Amino acid sequence: MSGRDVTSEAPTASAGKALPSGERRPRPVAGIAPRLHERAFDILASQIASGALAPGERLLESRVAERFGISRAPARQALARLERVGLVRRSEGHGFEVMPLAGPAPAVPSVDVSGVAPIQLAPESTWQRIYADVEQEVVSRTALGAFRVVENHLAAYYGVSRTVAREVLSRLNQRGVVRKDARLHWYAPALTPAYVAELFEMRAILEPAALRLAFPRLAPGQVATLLANLRDAAAHPDAVDGARLGALETELHVGLLGRCGNATLMEALATCQTLLVALTFLYVRAPQPHGREPFIAEHLDVAERLAAADVEGAANALRDHLRGSFGRAVERLDRVRREFTPGPLPYLSPL
Repeated sequence: MSGRDVTSEAPTASAGKALPSGERRPRPVAGIAPRLHERAFDILASQIASGALAPGERLLESRVAERFGISRAPARQALARLERVGLVRRSEGHGFEVMPLAGPAPAVPSVDVSGVAPIQLAPESTWQRIYADVEQEVVSRTALGAFRVVENHLAAYYGVSRTVAREVLSRLNQRGVVRKDARLHWYAPALTPAYVAELFEMRAILEPAALRLAFPRLAPGQVATLLANLRDAAAHPDAVDGARLGALETELHVGLLGRCGNATLMEALATCQTLLVALTFLYVRAPQPHGREPFIAEHLDVAERLAAADVEGAANALRDHLRGSFGRAVERLDRVRREFTPGPLPYLSPL
């Protein structure tokens, strides 16, 4: 806790300030420190509102208690209050899940969390430890063709249970990386030009709509940070590697659009996200010959229009960017097919 007891500091918010649900904060008694559950609530609510705790993050009562050095009773009270004001919901397993903001960033206590260590709210699950590797291996091969993904072979290869393997495949399905065929077998569809065209067409329809909804809900400084990162990448193209290109793609297409507040729209967009995973792989395997990525200038156009509050112009620029990206993606896929020969994996069978 960096030498600070975050459970004993006085809140900086004014007494009686309204919360998202209309609930009012209890008025503190002069000279008395806030109750433990109030302090935990203040910090968590502030981090959710700012985006430091992203939608989908899971909060476990035991981890909140451990992080704040409090018992589980006040941790339970803090989480229950977050649920009442609509910042979290009970997850299907156990614990709570951070909700996407359904409107402008809510009025929550202004808490100084500088110097407070990041909160690790839930231990990493087994599926999370292998997910990124599986995703990369599967997507990198879909440039070459379609593959069946064999669940029990996946489990054996990574030394995990079939339940864990099934969770990984379910998450890949949510990202559009794998599907189930008529016989309920998992498979990864090939990134053919026709399929890539369909994905880009869907993104060109959905992403501008998400951008329009997201703009009034963006966290303070989010556009400025996006703009700074893009300008730095444009100024130093030789220092931008495949991983950073992938991060720049994600910052706009996932981080910013994810603030749209429309869960159904984001669910539809998620099925097209296999392209974002594939593009990260393609940036490494088939970089631009002259080191300059056209999408950086296109993202910069979107960000500059957002900074000028030209939301419609930004949405149109985003649509044009996606339409122009199709040809570049297909060209990269062709290069990978000619140059990339991945080794066999026991859980992937070519179709």
